[in-house]
Amino acid sequence: MFESPVARAFSAAAQQYDSEAVLQREVGHTLLSLLPADLLVHNWLDLGCGTGYFCQQLQQRFVQAAGIGLDIAPGMLQQARAVRPGTHYLCGDAVALPLASESQDLIFSSLALQWCSDFAAVLSEVRRALKPGGVLAFSSLATGTLQELNQSWQTAGNSNRVNRFRDFSEYQQLCEASGMQVLHLECQPILQHYSDVRSVTRHLRGIGAQHLQRGERPGLLGRGTYQRLQQAYENLRQPQGLPVTWQVVTGVLRLGH
Repeated sequence: MFESPVARAFSAAAQQYDSEAVLQREVGHTLLSLLPADLLVHNWLDLGCGTGYFCQQLQQRFVQAAGIGLDIAPGMLQQARAVRPGTHYLCGDAVALPLASESQDLIFSSLALQWCSDFAAVLSEVRRALKPGGVLAFSSLATGTLQELNQSWQTAGNSNRVNRFRDFSEYQQLCEASGMQVLHLECQPILQHYSDVRSVTRHLRGIGAQHLQRGERPGLLGRGTYQRLQQAYENLRQPQGLPVTWQVVTGVLRLGH
C-alpha cells in the first residue's frame, strides 16, 4: 500500500509525538473554546486526529455523541488505539472522507490541514459530510511559519529544504468561497524558543513536521552545510533562545440549514 511522505513522517513520529506536542495541545484547546455555544453534537469527526488526544477531549465534552478519529498516518492510529482507546479510528484522507454525506454535526481539525495541498477540496469534502447547521472548526499554519529556520536554510545555501505554507489570504478566499458561513477566521503568531539548532530539528522530527510541504525531497546533509545552518540560526538568537515562529490560523465555519 502506498504511504505518502506526510503519512510516513507522522507515522515515524507517533511514539514521541505526545511528549513534543505542547503547542498542538495549546492550539487545539483554543479551538475548542471557539465552538458555538448552541452547537448540538450527535456525531463528530476529529480530522487528522494523530494520537487521539483531542478525540479524548471531544468524548469528554460531548458525552452522548458518537465520534470518529481519522488520520492519514497508520502509525499515528496504531498509537492512538494503544494509548486512547474508546474512539473509532479510521485511516483516510481529508480530500476523500470515508463518511456518508450529511453525517457529522462537528468536524474538528487542529494543526493537520496545512499538510493538505488542496485546501479547496478539503472544504468541499467537509461541506459534503456536515449535516445542515454543522460546524467545521480548524486550525492550520500559514506563511511565516518556521520563518527563522527557512531563512537560515537559505543563508546556508539549501533553499530546497524550505517548507512552504499557504498565505492567510488564501485561507480567507477559500473559506469565503466554501459555501459555508465564516463565523471566525484569524491568524496569530506564536513564538517558541529552543536552546540550539539540534533542539529545533529534534522537535520538528518529534511532531512529524520535518516533511517538506511543496518543497524538494532533500538528500543527506553534509557537516559543512549543517555548520552553516547553525551559524545562520545563531545570528537570530534572542535572549530566550533560538526563535521558532508559528503563524497559527483558526477558523470556524458553519453550514447553513
